[in-house]
Amino acid sequence: MSHDDQYGGTGPGHGEVGGTGQTRTRLPDSPSDPYPSTRRGPRPSRGLVTVVGVVVLLIAAIAFANQNQDSPTTPPTSKPPTSNSTSATGTRPVDGKNGTIPRGFAHDEQGAQSAAANFAVALSSDGMFDPARRKAIIEAVYPPDVAGARQGELDRVYSGQEFLARIGLDATGKAPKGLTFVSRTSPVGTKVEKLDADTASVSVWYSSLFGLAGEGSTNPVSESWYTNTFELKWVNGDWKVSTFTQKDGPAPVGRDQNAATADEMAKAVSQFGGFTYAR
Repeated sequence: MSHDDQYGGTGPGHGEVGGTGQTRTRLPDSPSDPYPSTRRGPRPSRGLVTVVGVVVLLIAAIAFANQNQDSPTTPPTSKPPTSNSTSATGTRPVDGKNGTIPRGFAHDEQGAQSAAANFAVALSSDGMFDPARRKAIIEAVYPPDVAGARQGELDRVYSGQEFLARIGLDATGKAPKGLTFVSRTSPVGTKVEKLDADTASVSVWYSSLFGLAGEGSTNPVSESWYTNTFELKWVNGDWKVSTFTQKDGPAPVGRDQNAATADEMAKAVSQFGGFTYAR
């Protein structure tokens, strides 16, 4: 199977390979143009926007202050999440690490969510492009009876020269001199789809930064949004991944912000570290 077939086109991804139950690794597509084709119209001056915003807020405040306390309110169209679905549990999520990946997750709903979030970060990291680091990640994330098959599968994916050239890396997975390779995931939420005694299905919604930062980059760092659903099982006192699938989004509307310069992006990636994710 060609790399393009594995990745579903020009961009690699996470998902099932040919219905065989194998997991493939998908990365965000590399845009030819980092800017959207549809341009916004001329923007009003910052001063005018500020004045209009203050007037709108003032009118809203007056209306709120004068409204009848007995007036009916419109019921919500959908049931909001309970407070404990997003709050910290207070339970220590991990007691150690496998290299850079947390381990020792709690054998409960909170532990499964923590495990899935951290696994999403590890499996989408730049470490997957380095043979030694990739091996360590696979052994930490997958159970022993799955890790061997995944190792060969992912080695073939990440060592493909056509694939590496398409994203701007050399045959060893390194960025060209003067450029910084970025592949980083930031989970923004988790959801338990199913939970049994020793198995769990957990979805992780996250944003992904991917590309080459630096002057002259033909694959500038861009942002994408995905949801991964991890099938977990409890193995030897910890949660492990048996398989996972991925779908695009939900993606928010982008803000009208100036994109960082190549130098600013490269510095941000090197100066800001990642997190251990937990509930």
